[in-house]
Amino acid sequence: MGNVNAKDPVPDGKTEYYTTKQQPENEKGFVGYKTEWVELQTEIPYETPKAP
Repeated sequence: MGNVNAKDPVPDGKTEYYTTKQQPENEKGFVGYKTEWVELQTEIPYETPKAP
């Protein structure tokens, strides 16, 4: 590989369904990721139909 620093932040991972972002490391050194999901469907409020 090349000269890669393990402490450098990872760029955001983007797909059409979700985006992942690197979180800061905790006291044990674990680095987690936050996943933000893209809404695929929208919810429309129910309306009662007209009376015939």
